Amino acid sequence: MAGTLNSAMVLCAGLGTRMATPANNALPKPLVQLGGKALVDHALDRLAAAGIERAVVNVHYKADLIEQHLRERKAPRIEISDERAALLDTGGGIKKALPRLGPGAFMIHNADSVWIEGVGSNLARLSAAWDDAAMDCLLLLAVASASHGYQGRGDFALDSDARIRRKRVEQEIVPFVFTGVSIAHPRLFDGSPEGAFSLNLVWSRAIGAGRAYGVRMDGEWMHVGTPSALAEAEQCLSRTQQV
Repeated sequence: MAGTLNSAMVLCAGLGTRMATPANNALPKPLVQLGGKALVDHALDRLAAAGIERAVVNVHYKADLIEQHLRERKAPRIEISDERAALLDTGGGIKKALPRLGPGAFMIHNADSVWIEGVGSNLARLSAAWDDAAMDCLLLLAVASASHGYQGRGDFALDSDARIRRKRVEQEIVPFVFTGVSIAHPRLFDGSPEGAFSLNLVWSRAIGAGRAYGVRMDGEWMHVGTPSALAEAEQCLSRTQQV
């Protein structure tokens, strides 16, 4: 059943073009401030609190700025996966970093995923739900209708046994959106292509094999991908701090 997870991949290599404004145009998205803290530090602080000892961070756009910022961190211990030469997308970026992540399961955390906890730690619940024998990936899912910075018809449905499925037809509305946080085993990437590819490619294969599962988030999820989503997230954090 659940084992000890001590490594994570933090995805910071995107271009972040939708976030560009006069106020933050000089910054890559992971360094944009939310609540007085860089987005990447929200992710890393959460991982450190969950017991993650080592985080591999991939970099591409304005990589020097991200590396400089991360040099000051003590926990988790940071390793850089350099994608300056070419963007590898989510799947390709993680595959490149696999030798750094070790032989067992690891967490994956998008830099622009932030949330307000409900009851207890969502990362602790995610770790506790991991079953190494049954799963190749385990996704943290939020209720789409109650999420911030997301407009869409949902990403996944959860079956009664917690396996995930995609929409059966494009018009179907499914209740859950992927939060950008998951656990994966390196075997998820067996037989995957070289170069750039999306995590969706390997997820689809795991879904087909019945080895892709989900855990429902308890809390308020915010996808901080645009200036308007950033402003909405600031309001959410401010409201929570005033309670």
